[in-house]
Amino acid sequence: MEFGPLSDMRCVVLGGGGFIGTHLCRKLKGKVAGLKAFGRRQSFPEVLKDVDWFQGDFNDPSSLAAAIEGCDVVFHLVNATTPASANVDKVADVRLNVTGSLQMLEVCRAQNVKRVIFASSGGTIYGIPEILPTPEDASCWPLTSYGISKLSVERYLHLYSYLYGIDYRVVRIANPFGPFQVASKNQGVIAAFLRRMLSDQPVEVWGDGSVARDYVYIEDVADALVLAAKHVGEDKIFNIGSGVARTINEVIESLETVTGRRCRVIRREGRMVDVPISVLDVGRARQSLRWEPQTQFEEGLERTFRWLLQK
Repeated sequence: MEFGPLSDMRCVVLGGGGFIGTHLCRKLKGKVAGLKAFGRRQSFPEVLKDVDWFQGDFNDPSSLAAAIEGCDVVFHLVNATTPASANVDKVADVRLNVTGSLQMLEVCRAQNVKRVIFASSGGTIYGIPEILPTPEDASCWPLTSYGISKLSVERYLHLYSYLYGIDYRVVRIANPFGPFQVASKNQGVIAAFLRRMLSDQPVEVWGDGSVARDYVYIEDVADALVLAAKHVGEDKIFNIGSGVARTINEVIESLETVTGRRCRVIRREGRMVDVPISVLDVGRARQSLRWEPQTQFEEGLERTFRWLLQK
């Protein structure tokens, strides 16, 4: 499917009030023909004051329809659970995320949406990886209901493309971090650790700190989502990460360097939901999407730290 320039697109960001959504709206503002944001709440309403805001519940089709009406491109960033909480109530996870996404796709079908861009999870969807760094065509055996739900939505996107011609792109995001991450859902170790260090509180580490993750700066994630909206080509699924694995212990060392403060650590027993290592192969995004991470890890930490100090 051929797509025109970004300036011709009428877009809606579902989950626009959250961490990734806030950055994406900032990135799209003034560059697209129309921009709406939809969600239950705005974490930073001052940032979205020039964006048409639609307050509503993702699982309410009528609210969704009002937000999606007239849009060509839908960014689906909504997720009602976390990797840890999803396993506690798997039925609710499926109802809120998978069924909710199916209802959204029905609305997109009725509204003649051209393309859906879905924020999937590069950190959970592969489970214990067979290949490192992990490419998009690796086996997907998630260890959390959260990852299974993400994978299910990816498969439904393919089905709706096949049956009804709704184009899509999937962006499998590693572990994003940066300004506007509030860590209120116990997601985002960098945001959580920084806030605790600034208030002289200890951080909790599950296991011995050897768990390694791929951390990617939020501005680079927003760039990838925009590129996915206008991508032309056969590829539909893209890993978005740094391509570098960092252990929790290494992250703590970097945070101590950036803040000039000591991080007090409380060790907890390791969790089954935490795969030992997750790092993404971003070669496809580099070649097909013309994307690669621009922000060095330490630079991203510095920016995040400076933003927190101003709050």
